[in-house]
Amino acid sequence: MDNLKIYSRSDIEHLIIHRDGEIKLGERVNTYQHEAISIEGLTSNKSKFVLLGIPEDIGVRANAGIAGAASAWRTSLTAFLNIQSNHFLNGEEFLVLGHFEITEPEDSSIKGLRTKVAEIDDLVHPIIEKIVAAGKTPIVVGGGHNNAYGMIKGTSLAHKGPIDVLNVDAHADLRELEGRHSGNGFSYALKENYLNHYLMYGLHQNYNNEAILSQIENSPKLKAVFFDDILMGSDINSIISEIGPVAGLEIDLDCIQNVLSSAETPSGFEVNDIRKLILTHAKKFSYLHICEGATRMLDGRVSKLTSKLIAYLVSDFVKAHIS
Repeated sequence: MDNLKIYSRSDIEHLIIHRDGEIKLGERVNTYQHEAISIEGLTSNKSKFVLLGIPEDIGVRANAGIAGAASAWRTSLTAFLNIQSNHFLNGEEFLVLGHFEITEPEDSSIKGLRTKVAEIDDLVHPIIEKIVAAGKTPIVVGGGHNNAYGMIKGTSLAHKGPIDVLNVDAHADLRELEGRHSGNGFSYALKENYLNHYLMYGLHQNYNNEAILSQIENSPKLKAVFFDDILMGSDINSIISEIGPVAGLEIDLDCIQNVLSSAETPSGFEVNDIRKLILTHAKKFSYLHICEGATRMLDGRVSKLTSKLIAYLVSDFVKAHIS
């Protein structure tokens, strides 16, 4: 059965590389001390940021993509836990909650995969709602971009109203309401009124279809800055000022050049562009969702760097909040 595996201290201890004279974040982070997730249990924990994994790529495959995104969580958690604990970041800021264990559907057809994604939605959003309602900030590592829907819905329910989202991505993920997958999480969130203003930064003109482009142009809730325009001098300031008081930050790693993903690109943001964006603007956001990255793809491609990249982005987000 699908469930949330809540980590104990022993679940993370063996991932830490110990060295004399050093302390790693993993030695300082908190774990959840209860059998079931509750607002009360979360509130009693002193950590402000809740780290959670969704290691699945069912949503990617339901969108005709290549499997691999499920591989990012475990390796990125290991990289994160082995960051040095120092006066820049202690580790006690984090509650490492656990990860969702998601079984493969018996029906592996596109229809079966999309039915399963809807089930994943129902697994994810109640946990996000409890985390946000407890006054915590969720940091979620995926997994496919289908999980943006659960992030948005959970945050919206906790705040009792639609939220804004900034999505740093090569793709708008505004495909048709054809059954849930990684390409239409924002479409469903808009339709169901969990998403208010949807701001997109870094879209590629070559990889968003005409129907999506028309939708962006004709909806007052949607605004995009294309990567092609960024190359000619546009920047994020034109949309960052429009973000409301409750907003989520979505980082799809396929927007960064040469990062392993189903839609890996040779042309995109550099890693330090994304780090700078997070370090400069993190305080505007109520959650961080990092998705689509992989360390191993089904087609045989591998990368050892994706996990360390994710660890950088997670630590940057928290450093920016506490500075």
